[in-house]
Amino acid sequence: MSRVFSGLDVLREGDLQGLGQRVGLLAHPASVASDLTHAVVIFREKLADRLVCLLGPQHGLYGETQDNMIEWEDFYEPNFGLAVHSLYGRSRKPQKYILDKIDTLIIDLQDVGARYYTFIWTMALCLEACAEQKVKVVVLDRPNPLGGLKVEGNVSSHDFLSFVGLYPLPVCHGLTIGELACLLNQHYRINAQLEVVWMEGWRRWMSFSDTGLPWVAPSPNMPGLQTARVYPGMCLLEGTNISEGRGTTLPFELFGAPFIQPWDMVRELGYHSLPGVVFRPCYFKPMFHKFQGELCAGAQVHITDWDSFKPYLTAIAILKTINHLYPDRLKWKLPPYEYEYEKLPIDILCGTDQIRRRIEQHAPLAEIEESWRRDLEEFLAIRRNYLHYE
Repeated sequence: MSRVFSGLDVLREGDLQGLGQRVGLLAHPASVASDLTHAVVIFREKLADRLVCLLGPQHGLYGETQDNMIEWEDFYEPNFGLAVHSLYGRSRKPQKYILDKIDTLIIDLQDVGARYYTFIWTMALCLEACAEQKVKVVVLDRPNPLGGLKVEGNVSSHDFLSFVGLYPLPVCHGLTIGELACLLNQHYRINAQLEVVWMEGWRRWMSFSDTGLPWVAPSPNMPGLQTARVYPGMCLLEGTNISEGRGTTLPFELFGAPFIQPWDMVRELGYHSLPGVVFRPCYFKPMFHKFQGELCAGAQVHITDWDSFKPYLTAIAILKTINHLYPDRLKWKLPPYEYEYEKLPIDILCGTDQIRRRIEQHAPLAEIEESWRRDLEEFLAIRRNYLHYE
């Protein structure tokens, strides 16, 4: 097994004097070193009183809020004697009164490589705010759990930007959070004073399991690597009345609803000849969220070949199949969703209304995939300028 050192590991062993006299730390449960010591503990020990405050993204500093749109408030952390500021409450962008306290903001967030995962947009808003207030930003790089090669899906349209996609990106961007910070900061001219502490030993071909680093759930419904691998597609179900498996032990791997006949659906899915995946008919009963306490029928997504698997296309095929079999039962959820109060959740997740419209029109799956090819090629050309790792 390869040995990878995260940005936190690298900085921990380096010189921290350049961080300044007043440091803030944006972190969450997966902000841990390779020995599982949390970043708060490391910086409290290394910086002492120079660490002046903590910040947390969606789901909280400790991952204590279960679902989307559950805000949390600032609080005082008695274990470290520090104020903790919420970036998922009254504001998702750090306010001036927070940044006035610090010279440097350290960002240590484990991303999962999907456009909808809001931690990257919290980072983007931090870059914007710190550029405005002349505060230095230090991003500690971490592996993309999907690796650095898989790039898939349509690039989000400017008309459908939201907190699940504040800047145009494809669904799978194939960048580490440090590389993405550089792309956002430079290509979109945020122009924050940005420094990235790069990993040591990471290569683009690596899966997270190749790194030797421990997996810690960055959010309550991201318990393992397999979840992260299906998430870039299965998160689309959040925009529907179909259960995405929340409330079970296999969120995003299971999907279904009480009205689905699982064997019929799996048979229909087989006609799409999707690469790298098979579907197992199953039943489940969510303990919370959609259909709480009701028996649902559907399937589990089993990845058979990660290199060929297309998570986003797979989820679109699932929605097409459900729409084909149950055209009167599949429903698009209504707003609000992630601070968008007008557009449909499915449209802001897709970053366009064209995917939904093509599903409704029963467009062939190959036509849907072809629809994003040109924009994806343009993104790949931009992305090449920001690849730090081979």
